Amino acid sequence: MDAPAGRPYRPRVTAVHPPLAPSDPGLAGLRAWYHTPPGECVAQLERALLRDVLPDLFGYHLLQVGDSVYDLTESSRISHRFVVGLDEVPSEPARAIARPDALPILANSIDVVLLPHTLEFSPNPHGILREVERVLIGEGHVLILGFNPWSLFGFSRRMLGWRGRAPWNGTFLGLARVKDWLKLLGFEIEHVLRTSFRPPMAQARWLTRLEFLEGMGGHFWPVLGNVYAVLARKRLESVRPIRSAWMMRRRVAARGAIEPTARRPEGWR
Repeated sequence: MDAPAGRPYRPRVTAVHPPLAPSDPGLAGLRAWYHTPPGECVAQLERALLRDVLPDLFGYHLLQVGDSVYDLTESSRISHRFVVGLDEVPSEPARAIARPDALPILANSIDVVLLPHTLEFSPNPHGILREVERVLIGEGHVLILGFNPWSLFGFSRRMLGWRGRAPWNGTFLGLARVKDWLKLLGFEIEHVLRTSFRPPMAQARWLTRLEFLEGMGGHFWPVLGNVYAVLARKRLESVRPIRSAWMMRRRVAARGAIEPTARRPEGWR
């Protein structure tokens, strides 16, 4: 069901769909990790990145799929912003609980969708992107935050055996795969940004001493950022009018007709 023609309107977000999982341990662990020194460091960098992107995205409605312990939409100029949580214990900003691949929202009704590490903790990430494509209006934007598997975070996950702890218990998706999924769904990639170049050290003092790596990493090894952000736009397919059969027959008949002339035949008076 499509959105009514008279925008703006308030999308229905009061309906509650079956949650992704009852008190999902991955999501709960991710929220707890954001209160640790490395988690707070990443959160500050992500919010700074969003402050550079969100103010340039306009519309009536902004939807964040996947809650967070921080307000990630604070820098947006869109007045109507709401969060859909994914498990039975969402954080304070969440106003509804739903499966991310079955949102209780009308099609073609949302201007901007924010996915803060939502794909990593879902068994159906491609289904989430299909649902995002459904609810977005034409020319609407999706902004995805993801953990980079080819980074110090990814190295810690593979080599140090941290798969059982947050956020490494999620599935780190490569940037190339996410971009391919978006293109298959008809999105156009507009920007790819990266942030967080420090190792996930538990001591806050060492994270402070290594702050210089943020500036150096952004210039010299940007592809190794721990977090990437992908901004993509839902393309509107151009409509090509189809000529009716009688117009085509008329054109064919006209090609075989004798061209009229203004000259009079001999003997005509």
